[in-house]
Parts: sequence; C-alpha cells; structure tokens
Amino acid sequence: MGNWEKRQEERKDLRDREKLSRETLGKFFYDLAKLAFAALVIGSVASVVIKKDNIDSWVIISIGAFVTYIFAYIGYKIIK
Repeated sequence: MGNWEKRQEERKDLRDREKLSRETLGKFFYDLAKLAFAALVIGSVASVVIKKDNIDSWVIISIGAFVTYIFAYIGYKIIK
C-alpha cells in the first residue's frame, strides 16, 4: 500500500508541475500581448495624433491590434 501512495504522490506532483508550466507560459503570451499593444498600437496612435492622414500609422495600428489579439488568444488557450 505504501508503494501505491508514493505513485499517487508522484502523479500529483507531476500534474502540479505541468499546471504551473502552462500558467507560466500563458502569462508569458499575455505579457507579449501587452508589449505588442504598447509598442505598436499606442506608439502609432501618438504618431497619428502628431501627423494627420498618415496611412502607414494606421497599417501599423491594425497589425499591432491583430498581433495583440493573437498573443492574448494563445495565452488564453494555453491556460485553459
């Protein structure tokens, strides 16, 4: 009976480590989403405010929003 309890404890430890690893990886992708949003979207919005009618800035804002969404979605899927 002692051997069975030991195996159950090892399985529980393995599940806990896998859960922690998934959560850490998910948080990493959420952080990447925040960085992409800050760098691409907020930085380009400042450029749009300063320079009116700049199409390049709108393209960068769109790409930044898309990249932010993708990273956040990946982080969400990893955690769930």
